[in-house]
Amino acid sequence: MWCYRGGSISTEPRINDRIRVPEVRLVGPSGEQVGIVPLAKALELAQEYDLDLVEVAASARPPVCKLMDYGKFKYESAMKAREARKNQAHTVIKEMKLRPKIDPHDYDTKKGHVVRFLKQGDKVKITIMFRGREQSRPELGYRLLQRLASDVEELGFIESNPKQDGRNMIMVLGPHKKKTEAMAEAREAQAARKAERQGVAVSDGDAAAEDAALEAENAAVEAASDEADASDEAPAGAGSDEAAASDEASAQA
Repeated sequence: MWCYRGGSISTEPRINDRIRVPEVRLVGPSGEQVGIVPLAKALELAQEYDLDLVEVAASARPPVCKLMDYGKFKYESAMKAREARKNQAHTVIKEMKLRPKIDPHDYDTKKGHVVRFLKQGDKVKITIMFRGREQSRPELGYRLLQRLASDVEELGFIESNPKQDGRNMIMVLGPHKKKTEAMAEAREAQAARKAERQGVAVSDGDAAAEDAALEAENAAVEAASDEADASDEAPAGAGSDEAAASDEASAQA
């Protein structure tokens, strides 16, 4: 009676004494074809060359085995897999929300985020949010999307044309550069900055100040983004009311 105990199934090839067949098709250390030989002869050759007998094609009849240094083979395979994971690119879709009557400063801030996303090789989903009577003016959102696409045309292209989705209008921008290319350029730039820092022998204090300045700059960008989001959530007439109040106070003065 067969019983499954929850153990994992090994995916590693059988080597040396674990091979249980009467004969194998043997491949030499340099890839040369030795031919079909008894298993005992193959194991004897493996000991003679101080190598392992590794089953590389178990489904063949007879199975194909190769003489190799199995430890070195596993190490090289692990390094190749690690390098492949390092260069692997995951498709990421960022999202940026705008209002039809967005302030010019807020528009520039959000456009900067879109530029940064496209430079990183990410797609960007642009959403125009309509509220109240704005829903009767979809052309405002369409013109805003076309303007944004035109401003970033050097970095991205319109992958999905603007379309109405309930109260929102959506457009997707795709980067000209692939994610892998953007990652490679980022690594090169990082290596260049590191080499430059080492070349000029920057002191620890200067390096710490530079890192602090960079963190402050990133925090300022995030704060500006949050401020832009808050201004987008404000009622459309709020800015005009404050301006009118300011003009009235100036007139009284």
